[in-house]
Amino acid sequence: MPSTCPCTLGVFDSGVGGLSVLRALWPQAHVLYVADSGHAPYGEKTPEQVRARSLAIAGWLQAQGAAALVVACNTATAHAVEALREAWPQWPLVGVEPGLKPALALSPSGRVAVLATPGTLASARYARLARSHAAQAEVLALPCPGLAAAIEADDAPGLGRLLDDIAHQLQAAQVDTVVLGCTHYPFVATELQARLGPAVQLVDTAEAIARRVQALLPQAMAGHNGLLQLWTTGEPAALSRMARRWLGVDLPAAALAV
Repeated sequence: MPSTCPCTLGVFDSGVGGLSVLRALWPQAHVLYVADSGHAPYGEKTPEQVRARSLAIAGWLQAQGAAALVVACNTATAHAVEALREAWPQWPLVGVEPGLKPALALSPSGRVAVLATPGTLASARYARLARSHAAQAEVLALPCPGLAAAIEADDAPGLGRLLDDIAHQLQAAQVDTVVLGCTHYPFVATELQARLGPAVQLVDTAEAIARRVQALLPQAMAGHNGLLQLWTTGEPAALSRMARRWLGVDLPAAALAV
């Protein structure tokens, strides 16, 4: 049923990665969350496919009464945020993008890496971001094909191999600051940090997203005990399991056909 709360946030991601953003928003806000796991990963789809999925899910969330939209997916933001704003110009919308600017401010040496999906790094939006902030720095744009899918599948052996390879490339490049440019990646931050050591800083943007939501829709982040509703185009039990593991909430997810 449509929400009756005028401060409800609609949040979506290609899968469970957006739960890392949700941790910064809930329980302060009432959140309707959609994991498009049935069509994940976005990072290996065409821009047209990503836009089509994003528009379909955003339209469904607005129909449920979401007062604002959080696109908790770097790839969807890169390829679809302009289309979403054109479709709903009056709807407050917050996207995510790799935290390159804060990473460069933190880096002692100016040697920074951005970990992201191939789709995010190949986008015009990322190219503009890099031109704006990385002219005087050494930035390694490192695509991580398969990493979001391995996190989505909770594939521990596969994750270990991927993280070993990523850490090896980061160490070879001698970076001191690493941007987690996909909302799935914070869920393996501890494992990646262990491989890189304490001298390397990891940058996540979830708190910055929460501050942006606060600025756009302050009543949504009023500190009340918000409700959380979960939907997925994939397997509901998988989303419930991940929400229990990463949010500490035991909540059934519903199947969504959109």
